[in-house]
Amino acid sequence: MIVFAANAQKPDSAVAIKKADTPDQKKYVPPIVTGKVYHPDSTHNPKKALFRSGVIPGWGQLYNHRWWKVPIIYGGLALLGDVIVYNQNNYNIFLKEAQLREKGILAGRNSSLTAVSDADVISYTDIFRRDRDLGILGFLGGWGIQMIDAYIDAKFIQRFTMDNDLSLKIKPGIFNQPMYGSNSFGTLKAGLSLTLTFK
Repeated sequence: MIVFAANAQKPDSAVAIKKADTPDQKKYVPPIVTGKVYHPDSTHNPKKALFRSGVIPGWGQLYNHRWWKVPIIYGGLALLGDVIVYNQNNYNIFLKEAQLREKGILAGRNSSLTAVSDADVISYTDIFRRDRDLGILGFLGGWGIQMIDAYIDAKFIQRFTMDNDLSLKIKPGIFNQPMYGSNSFGTLKAGLSLTLTFK
């Protein structure tokens, strides 16, 4: 009769010691990130912001401590003012030419418009008048928008706790108008872009 002896595998003593000596790992706790805290200011007056912006563009934004909006406001209004002046000057030139042609007077006509037909002179006169009027409306609209912006911003400062999740961006730009509204002087027009962002 043959007998075999078998021993079970013994655990490695070094591994056992290492596990015993290792302290328990701490749970990961993410750091708390705190943003800027805003508090309402009951003494801030929205009517003052509205009045100041009505008198001088950007004054209400300065009252609300929104200094960065002032260059945007003046940039947009200056661009619209340039549109008004450009179209007014061309309107005067074409209106004078149209009046001289209607009366049959040769003296005083613009030599650069000799190749332009009478119908085109009248058409361009109307186009420049329309674009000038749109520029005036845009200027008044821009003035009104900055007044509304100052009033709403002051309301938030006065009554609500504000955070960084809401932003309003106003920037001037050049926009391509549709083909039916274009003329031979180009299809690009100046305008304002308003972007309201919720995060």
